[in-house]
Amino acid sequence: MRHNRAVNHLGRKSGHRKAMLANMASSLILKKRITTTEAKAKALKPYVEPLITKSKEDTTHSRRVVFSYLKDKEATAELFRNIAPKVAGRPGGYLRILHTGFRSGDAAEMVLVELVDFNEAALASGKKEAKKTTRRSRAKKAEEAPAAPAAEAPKAEEAPAAEAPAAE
Repeated sequence: MRHNRAVNHLGRKSGHRKAMLANMASSLILKKRITTTEAKAKALKPYVEPLITKSKEDTTHSRRVVFSYLKDKEATAELFRNIAPKVAGRPGGYLRILHTGFRSGDAAEMVLVELVDFNEAALASGKKEAKKTTRRSRAKKAEEAPAAPAAEAPKAEEAPAAEAPAAE
């Protein structure tokens, strides 16, 4: 039984597991979105998110630490140049895991792992929703309130006048 065992070993030796996670992290950083199994995605999330947090501080030390995990010069450069400035204001939660169904060969649960701030479709829909839910300030409501009854009063007077000639 796996009592109090935090790491999912993924059926691999430690060297193979570390190399696989480094390759998956590099692919995710370079492509912004990858498809993998649910178990690998759950293992990848705590591997990548601290690297993204570390990349917010662009120092030689943080670059060397991130490179020791990724082992890929292009991925490290992409992380520090493009991804870190875009997620600078986000306090965490840089990855999104979306379930896509089951693999046909062995029925493994497949997921889509993507960087949250790099999904154009979700960003575009999020901006539209924000415009729909804007609230008006109280000052504008106070100004519109006296104007609204004044506008309704003439309509109420016009309605009986319009009905009276129709009745005759």
